[in-house]
Amino acid sequence: MKWRGGRGRDAGRTAVVGRARSGRGDRTGPTGRLGVASGRRSFTGPPAGRAVRIVAVGALLAVVALPGAPGLSGRASAADAAPTPYGYDPEAKRVTGASTTSAAEPLDAGSTYRDSIGPNRTRVYRLNLDAKTNAYVSAVAVPEAGTKVDGRDELSVSVQDQQGSDCGSNDARFGSSSRFPRPLAAYAYRLIDKKAYNCQEAGPYYVVIERTGEATSSAEPWGLEIRHLSEPGLAKTGPTAAPSQWPSASPEPPAAAGPPQSRAGGAGFHDATALTSGEWSTEIEPGGSLFYKIPVDWGQQLFAGAELGSSTGKGFVTGALAMSLYNPARGLVDSSSPVSYDGKQKTTSLDPLPPVAYENRFGFSTGDKDMRFAGWYYLKVSLDPEVGEKFGIRPYGLTLRTNVKGEAKAGPAYDGPAGEFAVTDDDRTEATDGRARNGAMVLVATAALGTGTVLVLGLGVWTLLARRRAVPSS
Repeated sequence: MKWRGGRGRDAGRTAVVGRARSGRGDRTGPTGRLGVASGRRSFTGPPAGRAVRIVAVGALLAVVALPGAPGLSGRASAADAAPTPYGYDPEAKRVTGASTTSAAEPLDAGSTYRDSIGPNRTRVYRLNLDAKTNAYVSAVAVPEAGTKVDGRDELSVSVQDQQGSDCGSNDARFGSSSRFPRPLAAYAYRLIDKKAYNCQEAGPYYVVIERTGEATSSAEPWGLEIRHLSEPGLAKTGPTAAPSQWPSASPEPPAAAGPPQSRAGGAGFHDATALTSGEWSTEIEPGGSLFYKIPVDWGQQLFAGAELGSSTGKGFVTGALAMSLYNPARGLVDSSSPVSYDGKQKTTSLDPLPPVAYENRFGFSTGDKDMRFAGWYYLKVSLDPEVGEKFGIRPYGLTLRTNVKGEAKAGPAYDGPAGEFAVTDDDRTEATDGRARNGAMVLVATAALGTGTVLVLGLGVWTLLARRRAVPSS
């Protein structure tokens, strides 16, 4: 695969300043809108029977917990007609967005919420903000599998003050080339800036999420996953201008020490599979989306590409593979050029992006300014269901190539804990292992043990317990 150099540019929308991604799916840009539109069953039997049941359940749980097990990958089996469209955070709180600010429910910082939104509808929520903290609110919209979408269908998110002025706003679309249902995400924010004339006071603010769609699109509601994050202010003033120069040429892919490592993707942001620099293989179902996350520290630069493997059969699908990058606040950074598929292997990659720096936020180029903090950066890869119609309903080989360049640098002088806007040693370990190391019970399921090994262990213990039960005690 060749890593592209250079800087892609196009006209974009008139409201977008700097680089945009016309014709690409999941693209983003400021909206510029003002105001809001109006009997438990228990185990029974002898002790050995209970032990056998426990071992069987434990073996099954171990299989599910294995890296790359289908339960964590978000991928359906080949026999399923439609993969799960998205893996919601199981701890997300239910909330009902209002149609007006006066009835808006509050969103707490550090919390995730679930709601839904119909076509050409608005959902409004409340934020209670202080005068020193930056606030970020993201929304992931999830159309159901099998529904119809148009490239112009749009999700927009904005944070507004009490006067109805936008503090920040962004939108995301499917794009003209990849018009198939998949999760879309966008974010908006309120930043503390001494040069700003509004949105600086403490008090109530409002999150406005809008879905606009074409008449030809399906009318079913889209699911929403909403997250509110806070970024502390600075203890002392740092740079106030974006870097004017940075390495803009893509490096050579990381040297491979063998075949790509197998690492199945997650079904959403919450269970995204961790990666580090390297070459990674998995399978993706037509109509499915896979999520990965990569720790990128201050001063480091991320490069990523994807290759859809070859297949038998004949046909042609425009915009078959879509790949997008999101920052730690789940804000859309960039989307790669759409990949058309004719059965031969195809590749795509992200344009070079600047190294992570706090001062990137002061830039004007869409995407560049979203590389504004350290933490987990998320890759989402989606495959058009038409690939299954043309080439067969089955998994397709997918290879990801990721490269994190540069030495980690000290972060900004935050006036408080950085929270999710930092890279920890545990994050690096998770990226290397491909799984979380959070101190929870580790089942007999690590990269050194495959699914068959776990099943053999379970059956072996089962047999041992049965034999012990058959021998009378002395």
